[in-house]
Amino acid sequence: MIHFSDEIIFKRDKELCPYEKALEKMQATVLDIQQGTGCQTLWFTEHPPLYTAGTSARPDDLINPQNYPTYKAGRGGQWTYHGPGQRIVYLMLDLSRPHGLIAPRDIRSYVQGLENWLISALNLLNIDAFTREGRVGVWCIDSLTRQESKIAAIGIRISRWVSWHGIALNVMPELTDFEGIIPCGIREYGVTSLARFDPACSMTKTDSALLTSWSRIFGTELSEVNGPER
Repeated sequence: MIHFSDEIIFKRDKELCPYEKALEKMQATVLDIQQGTGCQTLWFTEHPPLYTAGTSARPDDLINPQNYPTYKAGRGGQWTYHGPGQRIVYLMLDLSRPHGLIAPRDIRSYVQGLENWLISALNLLNIDAFTREGRVGVWCIDSLTRQESKIAAIGIRISRWVSWHGIALNVMPELTDFEGIIPCGIREYGVTSLARFDPACSMTKTDSALLTSWSRIFGTELSEVNGPER
């Protein structure tokens, strides 16, 4: 693979991004990276309320009383909710090369890197987060229910060793919207958000924690290509 640039850029949307547009933009960016004509990219965005089905999604896990749009995402995993107040980060990275603690061409190492990145960022936000064997995503003890609950989801796709899709961190979404699915096929546990711990939590503060933690795991600084949103 020809590397057009070793730089990793990030951009943040100022408005909600339609899911169809996100898929198109990710595919175009991945192709550019594969052809050596584009930069590796982290894309911070939010979507209107919707549900996406991963390659392992089961029809019975979709309830959808709100009749939100549904999409086949093409990533791994099962059903996931996306909506306002949830920080989506799509990562288009060349995984044929090492990134900090991430070994090249090692999907397990990449997934663990994403988990550790989220855990590190959440620690900066005073949340003790963790992973659990056999459960996808990042978890914590909910501040209200005192039960283990999911605070972030991970769903990725790798095309010719370029990653796309990524992570979804619940900052201040409408948590009742998660009741329209069985999140990631896991029935025994609920979901939570940063707002449950800190009602004044903002997307800006969350982004700052994610950006600070990035270099600790992935070993590079990021260059923003547009101004911050809110």
